[in-house]
Amino acid sequence: MASPAQEQRTTARFLRAPLALWRRIARPDSASSGTSYFLILGATLALTAIGIMMVLSASSVESIAAGESPYTAALKQALFGLVGLVGMFVLSRINVRWLKRLAWPGIGTTIVLLVLVQLVGRRVLGNRNWIDIAGFSLQPSEFAKLLLALWMATILNKKADLLDRWGHALVPVAPVGFGIAGLVIWGHDLGTTLVILLVVVAALFYAGVPTKLFVASGLLVVVGAAALAVTSPNRMCRIYNWVGQEPDFCKADGGDFGYQVQNGLQGLASGGWLGVGLGQSRQKYSWIPEAHNDFIFAVLGEELGLFGTLLVLALFAVLAVAVFRVVSRQTELFPRILGGTIMAWILGQAAINMAMVTGIAPVIGVPLPFISSGGSALVSCLCAIGVVLSLAREDMRPMRARRPGRTAAQGDGPVTAGRRPAARPAKVPAAAGRAAARPGPRPAPAAPPARGTTAQHHTQRKAST
Repeated sequence: MASPAQEQRTTARFLRAPLALWRRIARPDSASSGTSYFLILGATLALTAIGIMMVLSASSVESIAAGESPYTAALKQALFGLVGLVGMFVLSRINVRWLKRLAWPGIGTTIVLLVLVQLVGRRVLGNRNWIDIAGFSLQPSEFAKLLLALWMATILNKKADLLDRWGHALVPVAPVGFGIAGLVIWGHDLGTTLVILLVVVAALFYAGVPTKLFVASGLLVVVGAAALAVTSPNRMCRIYNWVGQEPDFCKADGGDFGYQVQNGLQGLASGGWLGVGLGQSRQKYSWIPEAHNDFIFAVLGEELGLFGTLLVLALFAVLAVAVFRVVSRQTELFPRILGGTIMAWILGQAAINMAMVTGIAPVIGVPLPFISSGGSALVSCLCAIGVVLSLAREDMRPMRARRPGRTAAQGDGPVTAGRRPAARPAKVPAAAGRAAARPGPRPAPAAPPARGTTAQHHTQRKAST
């Protein structure tokens, strides 16, 4: 039987183990060996492949019922995945600081497209988010997440020395961010609006604004989300159903607001440990609305079982740890804000979707990154990963090959750097070095000093004569 002292030491060791493991994983001060780069790339490719496979499985039944090929949605998803992979490769090969030039044109184009969506856009399932351009359906709100993160990182980087003042920390970042969120909620898409607000809060957090300003902006986001929910009977009915209540006005509406969640949970429960088999889902036969979009995680759990859901969770966990390691090593403000905001956006959206499918959160219509059907969402997520891969590639370079930094006051160089490193002395050729080191000929001995000067010599000679 262990003594009380041994039990205390064992308990303390058990409590310190998670912290030690996290420090070992993060290692913000250690030099990168390229592990983070390949972990991000591998996890992204694996999630994209799983997504295309699950879109094929979840959409085939409805495609056949609509008189289309069962491969229609999957081929479309694969095409957009190819476009996104090309964008990811291009962005991973350029310097992230070059993207500052696209900040203002990108945010301007985003605002114009969001306004056009509300004017001439197409409404699907009650949300007006899509616009048809050159025969393709585009969802500008998905690209707004990445472009808003880029614009906010650029602005906050220029105001690095002024972020302790609430006026400079929140203006113009907060008005533009809330304006874009307002344009999205104008189309009745609460889920995407909350993700955009998450992007705004994450950018302010990684910019290092004072805590009171960060808390104030967070409370403002919460109040805004509550106001948007209260003003919509449909959203309130979803929230009431989530907490297990059903008011009379929800019954009068005639909609079963718990139908989607109940069938999603039934699909997850029937999957068991290993699932019913790929393509063998029964809930996708019109039992789960939008089975290949927002609730694709339920179909995945039914067909691949607990093993498949844990695999997806593990891939997102690997992606989270690897991106965090890249962001934690950034000493410049601009890449730290951009990379941290992308991490909060993708992982936060994934957490919201999984919580929504499992009944932990109310249904608000948020797709699962890389896996849910949707070309705009897939391309924007892959391009965002390309930005993070660019930061990881820069971290893999030798220190002498990296871009020399500036001071923190200049806002564009490493925060810890004070001045440029001193220039190295010019190399001396080996032959010249050996010649300089070889001892020269011994100098001739000096002549003994004369006994007197010339005048004294003549005087002495004359006197002797």
